[in-house]
Amino acid sequence: MESLTREPCAPGDHPIRHKIHPIARRSRMRPLISSAVVLSLALFTSSGTSAEAPDLAKALAGADWSKVETVTVTMTEYAFSPSPVVLKEGVPTKLVLKNGGKEAHYFVAEQFFKVIATRKIQDSNGEIKAPSFTAVEVYPGKTVEWFLVPAQKGVFDLLCTVKGHAEHGMKGKIEVR
Repeated sequence: MESLTREPCAPGDHPIRHKIHPIARRSRMRPLISSAVVLSLALFTSSGTSAEAPDLAKALAGADWSKVETVTVTMTEYAFSPSPVVLKEGVPTKLVLKNGGKEAHYFVAEQFFKVIATRKIQDSNGEIKAPSFTAVEVYPGKTVEWFLVPAQKGVFDLLCTVKGHAEHGMKGKIEVR
């Protein structure tokens, strides 16, 4: 391998240039090329399966809100009712979350949240428009209306993440048929 050499440099150029033997250059590229091939295969495999994420924008744009179905979930200490919460794939839904308890409750369903298109969440004080949520908190005696479109079938875990609530059994399922 050749040693470092000084060459005249152009403005903005570094004054020392490294000369690397062609064989050494190839051996340095092998791990990079191998990583690129593995990454490409992983991306191809994950994007080419049926577990692909649903097109939420398309689900929302195609929704006929004049045919909305209402599903009510009541949260109390320490339960969701009904359980499972049953929704229909592709059907615009007004999910009414009622807190019939004496404590605040969270409606948390991480995997379900990834496969629904949210139009808005509202109560008598106003509305929130956002593409996704991590939790919906409902205060004691209050109600929140969530307008959404389930874009993928499945059974999803539901729980309240207020300290101690899930441990006392405040868990459930959401089934999209």
